[in-house]
Amino acid sequence: MSFSSLLETLSGLSSLSIRFLRIAIAIVLIWIGGLKVYNYEAEGIVPFVANSPVMSFLYAHPSEYKPYMQKEGEANPEKIAWHTANHTYLFSYGLGAVLVLFGILLLLNSYNPAIGMAGAALVILMSVVTLSFLITTKDSWVPDLGDPNHGFPLLSARGRLVVKDIIMMAGAFVALCDSAKQYLHKTQNA
Repeated sequence: MSFSSLLETLSGLSSLSIRFLRIAIAIVLIWIGGLKVYNYEAEGIVPFVANSPVMSFLYAHPSEYKPYMQKEGEANPEKIAWHTANHTYLFSYGLGAVLVLFGILLLLNSYNPAIGMAGAALVILMSVVTLSFLITTKDSWVPDLGDPNHGFPLLSARGRLVVKDIIMMAGAFVALCDSAKQYLHKTQNA
C-alpha cells in the first residue's frame, strides 16, 4: 500500500472516526460516572466542589474539608462520617448519575441525532464547569511549599485532571456538529 492510498483510506474514515470519538467520550463518562459511587472518588472531588462559588452550597460544610481529606484507599471512620454529614457521597451519587446519563445521550445519537446533540451540548457545558475549577480551586496549581517552582502555570495533579476537559469539550463539539449534520440530513430527507 502506498502512502497516497493510505491517506485516501484514512480520509474516507472521517465519519467512523467521529463515531469512535463519540463512543470514547461516552465510555469515559459512563466509567467515571459509575466510579462516583465509591468513597475515594467522591472525596477526590471535594476541593473542586467546596471551592466553587456555584457548587459549594451543595455541601453542608464546604470550608471545613481539608482535615477530612483521605488518600485513595484510606478508610478512616471519622473522616467517612464527616463526608457523610457533609453530603459528599450524596452529591457524588447524583453527579455520577448525570455523567452516565450524558454518556448514554451521546450513544443514542445513532437512534436520534437530536438526542446526540443534547448529549454533546451537555458535555460541553459540563466541561466549561469543570474547567472553571482552574480558577476557583487553588489546589489546581503546585503549592508554595518551599520549591521556587509553584503557582500558575504549574499544574498540580488536580489541575492536570481538570485541564484534560479541554479535550472532552473539543470532542463533544465535534460530536455536536456531526449530530447537527445528521439531524439536518434526516429532517430534509423525511
